[in-house]
Amino acid sequence: MRATDAIAAAERILPGRAAREGRRDPRWQAIIKVGEFNQRAPETVWKFIAKWGRHRDPDLRAAVATCLLEHLLEHHFEKYIDRVEELAIRDTNFADTVCTCWEFGRTELPNNMKRLRALKRKLRRRA
Repeated sequence: MRATDAIAAAERILPGRAAREGRRDPRWQAIIKVGEFNQRAPETVWKFIAKWGRHRDPDLRAAVATCLLEHLLEHHFEKYIDRVEELAIRDTNFADTVCTCWEFGRTELPNNMKRLRALKRKLRRRA
């Protein structure tokens, strides 16, 4: 499977609706599959993040944040943080997506962590 195949499969069911409590959510499962390509096809995954991380559904944004964006930044922080900041400042839904992310990998490096935390503070003040 290629990144484009995983994205095509995900987009066939998105935006969809959250699964009932206690049920497996096919949206999250599809997004997890897209996340398998974070290291090999980051640009393709970024385009998916930029699209679905702005959606009005908070559960869908949470899936994008925790399954995709935080791991994209984990491996490719320096390459994508400018784009993440720009989109988060322009779009309040994407700002929420960013604020949901945890710090892993390259995001834990002192300067990167400082930058992401400053961005989150700025976004939360605006909200």
